[in-house]
Amino acid sequence: MISENRTPTHPGVILQEEFLAPLGITQVEFAAHLGIPVQRVNEIINGKRGITSSTAWLFAEALETTPQFWLNLQINRDLALNRPEKPVKPLQALAG
Repeated sequence: MISENRTPTHPGVILQEEFLAPLGITQVEFAAHLGIPVQRVNEIINGKRGITSSTAWLFAEALETTPQFWLNLQINRDLALNRPEKPVKPLQALAG
């Protein structure tokens, strides 16, 4: 369920605080290990870029998680930030 009280944490914060910092790995080292531009890692960590399915696979393999872990973090954030302001009534079947 998506919280209405707070916006879920960006996956980049999780990446930095829960994985890279404890491992003592820099953004540059992580990007080099994955074979991707450091700018991509930096933009994710700074919340300027989201997690794509290809990025989720890279992170999952390097950090021994699952791609679903990374995509779920991103999806929960995206859904919370894009909740419609005006609810839509449920669709009703036409009486025949």
